[in-house]
This record gives sequence, structure tokens and C-alpha cells, in this order.
Amino acid sequence: MNLTEPITTVRGIGDKTAAFYHKLNIFSVYDLLTHYPREYEEWQDITPINELKVDQIQAIHATVIQTPQTIHIKRNMAITTVHVKDNSGQCELTYFNVPYIKNALQTGKQYILRGQVVMRRNILTMEHPKIISGDEFISHLHTLTPVYSTTKGLTIQNISKSVRSALEYVSLHDYFPDKLRVKYRLEEYSKSMHDIHFPSDRNSLVAARKRLVFDEFFFFILSVMSLKDMTERAVNDCPMMKIDACNELIHKLPYKLTNAQLKVWSEIEEDMCSAHLMNRLVQGDVGSGKTIVAILAMFMCVMNHKQAAFMAPTEVLAKQHYESICQMAQQYELPFKPVLLTGSLTAKEKRIAKEQITSGACNIIIGTQALIQDNVDFYDLKLVITDEQHRFGVKQRETLALKGLSPHILVMSATPIPRTLALISSGGSITSALILYGDLDISVMDELPADRLPIKNCVVGTDYRQKAYQFITKEVQNGRQAYVICPMVEAGDESGEQSNLENVIDYTDKLRAALPASIRIAYLHGQMKPKEKNHIMEEFAAHNIDVLVSTTVIEVGINVPNSTVMMVENAERFGLAQLHQLRGRVGRGQYQSYCIFISTSDHKNTIERLQVLNKSNDGFYISSEDMRLRGPGDLFGIRQSGQFQFQLGDIYQDASILQDAQRCAAEVYADYIESAKIPSPQYTEIWQHYEENIARSVDFINI
Repeated sequence: MNLTEPITTVRGIGDKTAAFYHKLNIFSVYDLLTHYPREYEEWQDITPINELKVDQIQAIHATVIQTPQTIHIKRNMAITTVHVKDNSGQCELTYFNVPYIKNALQTGKQYILRGQVVMRRNILTMEHPKIISGDEFISHLHTLTPVYSTTKGLTIQNISKSVRSALEYVSLHDYFPDKLRVKYRLEEYSKSMHDIHFPSDRNSLVAARKRLVFDEFFFFILSVMSLKDMTERAVNDCPMMKIDACNELIHKLPYKLTNAQLKVWSEIEEDMCSAHLMNRLVQGDVGSGKTIVAILAMFMCVMNHKQAAFMAPTEVLAKQHYESICQMAQQYELPFKPVLLTGSLTAKEKRIAKEQITSGACNIIIGTQALIQDNVDFYDLKLVITDEQHRFGVKQRETLALKGLSPHILVMSATPIPRTLALISSGGSITSALILYGDLDISVMDELPADRLPIKNCVVGTDYRQKAYQFITKEVQNGRQAYVICPMVEAGDESGEQSNLENVIDYTDKLRAALPASIRIAYLHGQMKPKEKNHIMEEFAAHNIDVLVSTTVIEVGINVPNSTVMMVENAERFGLAQLHQLRGRVGRGQYQSYCIFISTSDHKNTIERLQVLNKSNDGFYISSEDMRLRGPGDLFGIRQSGQFQFQLGDIYQDASILQDAQRCAAEVYADYIESAKIPSPQYTEIWQHYEENIARSVDFINI
């Protein structure tokens, strides 16, 4: 068995089971083995009830002291409560929608029970504890047990079994030569892959993780270097002329551009008129005004009689950009001839749009990834803009750029660039983002418009939920809209830790029962079909939905200025940077906006971390504080920083590994260039692994 073979080659995975794995984007053996544990459970000794600690998974040996009681609070929700005791005290067990537990736990009998400890109504409660046999408990004691992200139809145990089977039969020859492994103190690949899933102890896990994080960074940087080699010396064969009308448009706008916006526009203008092609990233916090700068760039391009393309991550956002550009063209009498190209257009609409693009009848082309299809040909494309850049891969950006004859490239992102990686020692100015954005010049918008009302935030416990519902109701009755974010799509493994997390599907029912019937509620998640997702987002944008219950799929891709409330359930499960990104979905209009972070944890460190969101709306500050509070040793929890699409690596806590990977990638790539871009024998296996398992995945090199 090799890494490129389909998932069905793994023992025990047939076509039916494979379909469940596909929902997790697992299609090959490599995908399965790189579906790393999201965290690890470390089994400790039995804890006396009076020594239980809140927010920890612990085990007790207790006696059931009364018959389990089940109450039905709504049509789809049943809660079973069990009271237990040991020699030190009593506590409560709570199960949600587990009717058989009444027969499994009998009064007067002793059980080993293991689960998450919480405080509910000032009562010490163990939620969804698993009943453990004595032999099972002893076998797991003091071990690290992997916990995987799951989906309906797959349990943590299913995935663990499949991974063991794959590791037993797959060939995992190390593609790094010995000299590199020794130089960078790296564990052998096969052992690392085994130990990341089934570590014998913490030391083996640390070593395995270091090797695999190194590999992620190494191949990412190798991809960036390949792209940079193609773009950094590109000559601008047709420099544009500066256009006075651009400044006139700036003065006509109903608002004054910030100093940051003016500075960035000046940099873009100079790029487009220089002897070399623009290849620039504009990083600006949510609401900093990146879009108007992009429109100015398109205006300059059009006035120079060239085409500009604007690629957005979702159809809804593409349509919104299209409509706003059409409105601006009419309002300010701009010579824009925009056309929209998305996947949901009819065959006739697509044909007409493509004809206009090819003939030059349109000069601004707005769309989604439909723009990079083979049958889309441009008349004279000279400017390529991608919005929400961290949702596109390097390959996607490159493909769109190849549609034109050496076009200027402008990419935009709301993801904060880590200061520690973006600051160059010479002068301390932000230049080329050192590693992760090695092929791009960087412009930073670190200023919000003066008329933007700051979002009001609060971090609260679950006991505040009813007040939050009342507040959402009031806002909706005033004509506003709201988001509610849940960490899961659907209920997870009932016996696992994920059972404590709110999920979109069940929460929508919960909300419909709690809010007035007149309030229109719908849900959205990433497993829905694209057409269905687009429909829901369009309905919300059109104010045909009042409250949208969603996963983080709405982090980008929708702009609804009428939304004034963002409520995040299980806020402790998200990284601060991601929470900040989510918060950016509100506060986009003229109304005061609010963000409510509900945490199920009252742990001091958790509360301190979430309170950072109360103190600041600065994405840079929030990212740095997240790092400071978590610390570089935070290895065993959920990876917090979600800006870059690494499966294990964290650009903050793993900065030293990142720097080593950069040096190693530079060495390998220099050899590649010196050998006329033919891999030398010593690095042949590295390049082979890259081509077979890495380069095929656009998502891996998302930035």
C-alpha cells in the first residue's frame, strides 16, 4: 500500500464507509494519515468526587444512589440525570438524548465513569460520562489517547482503527536524506507518523509533532519559493499612466479615506506605473476599507484601456461586489462595464459573459473560481485582484494571473500578519513578510474609518444565554439581523468530548423554541451543497432570514451591513484570531453592533484569554495576545491560530521550526535551481513526495 492509493484500500473501509470519510475530505491513504488527532486525552487515576476539577476530563468510581430521571424539554431533546456518590461526596451525571442509560446505570451498583466535569446551577456535574470497565481503565491509564474530528457515521474509534490498519500496511519510506534529518534534529518519518497518532508518552509525541510540523512548513515554503521564482523579476511591459480622475473620485466619495488607505493606494499606483509588475498583498483588519482601494486600482486599469478581474471566495460576495460596483459606476458616472461570472449562472448567461470577456465588451470581470476555468479567455487582462486571500491557494492565484499577459496582481486579506514574521530587522518596517508571503510585497491598513462605530463585546457564561436571546429578539424587532456561531455541524460521538459542543442543526431547533415564532431562523454549514449554501446566504443578505445559525463557514464570503449581533457558542473552542474574524461579520453598517462570546468554561486562563476580545478590536494585538496567553508549550489542546491552513503547525508557537524549515527549503531549492530545475539524486525523493502528495492539494498551500 502506498500513500496515493484510495481510502478503500485500507482494511475495513468499503464504499459506504468511504463516503463518510469523504465528508471529512479524506480520499487517499495520505489524507487519512494526515487527519491528525485534534487533541489527546491523558487518562489519570481515579479522582475522589470532592477533588474533581471543573473543565477537565476525569474518572470517578461511584455508586448510583437513585433511579435515573429523564425529562423532555422539547420534541428533540431529552435530558437524563443520575446522582452518584463515593466516600468523599456526591455529584450529578447528565446525558443528552441517551435513553438507554437508564438501564445501563442501576441503583446501588458501582461504576467507573469518565467524562467532562462542569458546574451547572452550582452543582458539580459530569456530562456524558462513559462507563468504563476495570480492564479498559487499567489499559488506558497514563496513556495519550487520540481524539479525532468526526462526522456523522464515523466515531473516534472508527478512525483510530482505520489509522492503525493503514500504518500497518503502508510504505512510509523517509524522503528526507539522513544529512538533513541529522542537521535539523528530525525524527524518522515512519516513526513520526505512528507516534503522532499513538504516542507512547509526551516525549515521543513532541518529537513526532516537530518532524511533521517541519514537513508542513518545508513544503509550503518550497511552493512559495517556486512561485516567487516565477514572479519576482517580472517586467512590466506596458506601464500604466497615472490618472487624475482617480484623485477626483477620492474627493467625490461621501467619506474621507484614512491615511492608511491613501498610503496603500499610493503604493498600488506606483506599482502599476513602475518598470516591474505589481505583486502586492493588502492586509487590513475587518472594516479597514480594502475594497475601495481595490476599486481605485480597477478604475485606473480601466482608464488605461485594460481589463481587471476581481475574484471573490463565494458567489454571494461576488454578487455583492458586482452590485456595489454597478452602483458606483452609475452614481459617479464611471466608465465601468462590469460582468459577473459564477458557477450558478445558466449556460446561456455563462456563454454571454464569456463572450463579453473575450471580446473586450466588458472591462471589469467579477466572479468566483469560475474565472480560472480553461474556457474563460480574456481580451486584455492587466489587473488581477483576489479578495479574502487566505481562502485561495497560491496555485489558484497563479492560474488566474496566467489568463492575462503578465498582469498586475493585488491580493487582499483580513488575516493579521504576525509581527514577529513580518518585521525585518533593517528599519523594522513591514516589507515582504519574510517567509509566508515571500512572493508578495506587503501593504498594511492599520486604521479604521473615523465614522465606524466600535463593536461592543461581552464574554459571558451559559447562564447569560436567555438574556442574549432576549437581546437578539429586541434587535430583530428593531429591523436588524443576527448570527449565532456553533463549533459543530451536527451532534458528535455521544460518548466523546465533542458531545459537549453546540452543533448547528440541533441549536437551530433550540433557538426556534426559544425565540418568538415570527423570527425567521435558518442554518448554514460547510457540508451543505454549494447551491444550497449560496441560497441561504443570499436569503440572509436579502433580509429574508433574521437569525442565521452557522459554523465558521461565514467567516468570509458574506457582507450584511444590517447584521448587528454576533453570538458565539463554545467561544473557548476557537482561537482569538478566528473569533476576531467572525466578529468582523457585524459592525459593517451604520448601526451599533454587538458581539456575545458564550463560554462553557469558567477556568481562569480561558476567561483571561477571551477577555482580550473585550479590550481591543485590533487584529494584530489580538493575535499577539493569543500567543502570549497560550504560550509556546500549548501542544495538547486544539490549535488556536486558524489563519494559515496548516494541519499541525502554528506559525506562532512553532516559529523556531518555521525558521529551520525555511533554511532547509532554501537549501533544497537552491540545489534545484543550480541543477537546471532537475532534482539532484540527493533530493529526488523530496520532490517526488511533493509532487505526489503535496502539490496536488491546493488547500495545503492556502495563504
